[in-house]
Amino acid sequence: MTGRHVHTLPARYFVELYASNPDPWRFTSSDYERAKYAATLQALPRARYARALEVGCSIGVFTRELGQRCSGLVALDVAPSAIEAARERCADLPRINFLVGAVPEVWPEGRFDLIVLSEVLYFLDRDDLARLAAKVGRSLMPRGECVLVHWTGETDYPLSGDEAVERFIEEASPFCRPLAQRRTEQYRLDVLRSGHEAG
Repeated sequence: MTGRHVHTLPARYFVELYASNPDPWRFTSSDYERAKYAATLQALPRARYARALEVGCSIGVFTRELGQRCSGLVALDVAPSAIEAARERCADLPRINFLVGAVPEVWPEGRFDLIVLSEVLYFLDRDDLARLAAKVGRSLMPRGECVLVHWTGETDYPLSGDEAVERFIEEASPFCRPLAQRRTEQYRLDVLRSGHEAG
């Protein structure tokens, strides 16, 4: 595909995107998103998590559903307007805390037993993807889970969905192993577990 971005997409890319459309990926109306959210929640190995992190929460549609499975949830996004919309959408769920920033530079403190990276890895270049994996490794609790969900179609992002996920799995191999993997016609869903020994 011609015209692919070479470097990690800058914060202004997303700020401008939300300025032109407050729901640029149709999170509130897309059948694709609705089905993907349901599949992601179903793929979670545990009924409940003590402390979770969602990277790329956008306007908080999935955040609201995930928050009902967590005693505490940190939801992070690079676009301030998206975070504001997510905060309003989840106003009745005080267990959710919101953070504005771009990974891997901005990263919340503490440890998590669940980290969700949905539709975010391919926005990063290879170096930033490696840095992100290292931060996940330092933050994921023993036996904690990392869930990756990514569109596998054509984009102009630095990495394709498959390339981004495979590279992340490789970078995470010292501390994480695939626990479950599922592929549909449009996206792939990978569940990794810290300290899990395959086979």
